Amino acid sequence: MNEKFCSFYNEKELKDGQVSMPLGKEDISALKTHDVLRALTAETNGWEPGVVSAEVLQAQEEWEAVDTIHPEAESWGYSDQPGQLISFGEALQHLQTLDLSSFKKRIQPTVRRTGLAALRHCLFGPPKLHQGLREERDLVLTIAQCGLDSQDPVHGRVLQTIYKKLTGSKLDCALRGDHWEDLGFQGANPATDLRGAGFLALLHLLYLVMDAKTLLMAQEIFRLSRHHIQQFPFCLMSVNVTRIAIQALREECLSRECNRQQKVIAVVNSFYAATFLRLAHIWRTQQKTISDSGFVLKGVLFVLGSCNPG
Repeated sequence: MNEKFCSFYNEKELKDGQVSMPLGKEDISALKTHDVLRALTAETNGWEPGVVSAEVLQAQEEWEAVDTIHPEAESWGYSDQPGQLISFGEALQHLQTLDLSSFKKRIQPTVRRTGLAALRHCLFGPPKLHQGLREERDLVLTIAQCGLDSQDPVHGRVLQTIYKKLTGSKLDCALRGDHWEDLGFQGANPATDLRGAGFLALLHLLYLVMDAKTLLMAQEIFRLSRHHIQQFPFCLMSVNVTRIAIQALREECLSRECNRQQKVIAVVNSFYAATFLRLAHIWRTQQKTISDSGFVLKGVLFVLGSCNPG
């Protein structure tokens, strides 16, 4: 990815001091050879979304048809003492110790194809994910089926870490309250906004704010989301980006890069970060507003469809 794209701002804006903190150079080059990422990180001059393919729409509908995640009814309150930040790795390791078998039963690892679509995908589509990586892929999709658990203190630490990193606060906050709307959730309870992405949406936000390579990017996108004209719900947009990443994984668009790196979670994380950066770049440079959000998201879905002929 080139340096010009890694910032929302051009050189004149930087020299004139119009930007308080320029966006750092993110290292998501691990995916730079992948067709989907190349398309996502291309320059946006003349970019126009096309028609979203029927296969992509079918994949989205299949995933959304999976049982809706219901948040825990128990209320969350303030912690007795300030909690420690939690890393992405620590949160993931905790999830791997839990019995997630009931959630795993719900997943559909790949998009179902029949007839000519199945033949075309077999002949011209992306390669199959290596057998040894399928368990890791299933873990990603299983986490996307898990809701926010009010009885699990690690879930609370994940929320607290996201809040502190985005706002700069040193203090804990209530795990329900109007302050979550300030971060771009629809209401006072973040658990109600995770449909179609589950706890994976929060893990992706955690990855974004706890990785030194993407923290500045996260803060800059968050600042853009609070612009007086171009404002948008930051966390809801992130949830949508996670859903796109899930779809790309199920469409097998990421399989080639996963096979090359012999990793799934790292590739999905990088794809999520690159896609969010792409959306934010389009949002700023093309002067998008909240009324354009569906148009911009469909444009990314079109990229996925065009990279998967099956």
